[in-house]
Amino acid sequence: MLQKIPLVLAMVVLAIGLVSCAEKDEYDPAHDYFSYANTDEFVTRHIALDLDVDFSTEQLRGSVVLYMNAANGSGGDIILDTRDIDIDGVVFVGDDGSVTPAEFRLGENDAVLGAPLIISIPAGVNTESEFAVRIEYETSPTASALQWLPAELTAGGKHPMMYSQSQSIHARSWVPLQDTPALRITYEAVIHTPDELLAVMSADNDPLAPRRGEYHFDMPQPIPAYLLAIAVGNLYFAPLGEDTGVYTEPELLDASVYEFANTQDMLEVAVKKFGPYQWGRYDLLVLPPSFPYGGMENPRLSFITPSLLAGDRSLVSVVAHELAHSWSGNLITNATWRDGWLNEGMTSYLEGRLMEIIYDRDRVDENHVLDYQELLLDFATVPTWQQGLAPRFDVGDPDDFQGIIHYHKGQLFLQYLEESFGREVFDSFLLGYFEDFAFQTITTEAFLDYLDEKLLRASPDVVSREQVEVWMYQPGLPADAPVPSSKTLDQAAELAVAWATGDVSVDAIPVEQWSPQAMVHFLNNLPAELDTSRLERLDSTLGLSATRNAEIGRTWFIQVAKRRHEPAYQHFTEYLSRYGRTRLVAPVFAALANNGHDLELARSLFADVRRVYHPITLSRISGILDKAAVE
Repeated sequence: MLQKIPLVLAMVVLAIGLVSCAEKDEYDPAHDYFSYANTDEFVTRHIALDLDVDFSTEQLRGSVVLYMNAANGSGGDIILDTRDIDIDGVVFVGDDGSVTPAEFRLGENDAVLGAPLIISIPAGVNTESEFAVRIEYETSPTASALQWLPAELTAGGKHPMMYSQSQSIHARSWVPLQDTPALRITYEAVIHTPDELLAVMSADNDPLAPRRGEYHFDMPQPIPAYLLAIAVGNLYFAPLGEDTGVYTEPELLDASVYEFANTQDMLEVAVKKFGPYQWGRYDLLVLPPSFPYGGMENPRLSFITPSLLAGDRSLVSVVAHELAHSWSGNLITNATWRDGWLNEGMTSYLEGRLMEIIYDRDRVDENHVLDYQELLLDFATVPTWQQGLAPRFDVGDPDDFQGIIHYHKGQLFLQYLEESFGREVFDSFLLGYFEDFAFQTITTEAFLDYLDEKLLRASPDVVSREQVEVWMYQPGLPADAPVPSSKTLDQAAELAVAWATGDVSVDAIPVEQWSPQAMVHFLNNLPAELDTSRLERLDSTLGLSATRNAEIGRTWFIQVAKRRHEPAYQHFTEYLSRYGRTRLVAPVFAALANNGHDLELARSLFADVRRVYHPITLSRISGILDKAAVE
């Protein structure tokens, strides 16, 4: 359960950082600094894709038609986002199907943002009403959103696979468009594939679709560009309930059906708690191990890591998280990446509410304690000016911004509001929020104004706007922030010390009664100095190096690397090549590279296993190793 205690983490402000931010002129928190698109002049309402999936060249090739409107009678150039896309031609398409070629050029390339595609509007083209622009293009084999897997890196080993990951600003690497979360679009698509493979998208997938080499999709609900998603492979479907099911390779289908059997129940519980589910079906796509995240909330079809297939349904909180995004993130979207806590913090809070019902409150308390500890560790490394939920954000890479702070500090803030106003009152606020802002994008300030109107002004003695703004704009945690606690994790921590001092034998540790969270907490609370033989005994008895539970394996191998427990080094390659999820492997590389002795080993291991990683994971680990080399 959660309790409020005096300040644990000092709320200090790094004066130099704040002054430097204040001295910069004309910062607009509502502006998306990570898109070239001139959305104040032109707005895309709908796109139509027609793409060939070419595994031989690892490219998508075809066209996109953007249906646009001009704002305020603008007659200037149209600016779109691209990254490593070859543009073959641009035409304006008339209502009668006639085409008018347009001049275009690519601007200067930026390593993060890519290059703007600048399209001149031909003379005689009417932009006073909706108009259509068709762009012929092909993607690069190194497109940052797409991973092309050879057959040997799939579960079946017989067919290749391709899948996308468009968040944060990777959609521009496979579709030239206005790549900003501030804009919502509907879309349709025709996808051409090898005859034996199935295509699925974040759209209206047909569970009974025949394999015919051509697939048609429609997404009638407007979504931001980062939720555009596609996958092509030897995929099969199995139902989980009336409105839910799972796609994956046949070799993983039975395990996936077992692991995610409660998905329909989750959906029904979520509807009762958060209001109508407005996306039709809710299906899962279980991808190969290289998928860089635990899950991605692509609407109608959440992409899921196979690292959740623990065999005991112990890691399905990730599915609860992705499902909750159907309300927070997909239904109501952060207007800029600076406002990402509105997606991830809200979703983490909703995840906990779902897990209370699916599991119990004790399990939720365990998760909250572990999340809180990760948050404190993050505060120790993230610059103070970035520690607010909504700080200034106009440089850098959205993929690297906030992370745990957006998730865990955001969740804690909403827990604070719930405890302050009471669950019944706060639930009523949430239902109104999801209804009033459905299919919109909002800023932090818009949320604060809404919160002020609906809750704060009605109870000024409970929580003030000034108190809320501390969460938004100041580092660390406020003095009255909730601090989670868990009796079961407290017991696990006590046993870690008792075993380390020899008061308890390893055989007496009641692991069969523990959740994975308890085992993680036990490992994290082992004293710093432990004899290698003791760690070997722990490993051999509990099977830590061979565990099927990805979270336990992550924690164990971080400890192995930090402690330089060399007897377990023989298992590094197997572990690091088994998973491609960034959360599972990047911290292990970091611990190994920064233990003072094994940077070269980390580099060697990375060279051995990098072929199984997604570009996002590769980028993260490369940054870790580069940073370790100069420190």
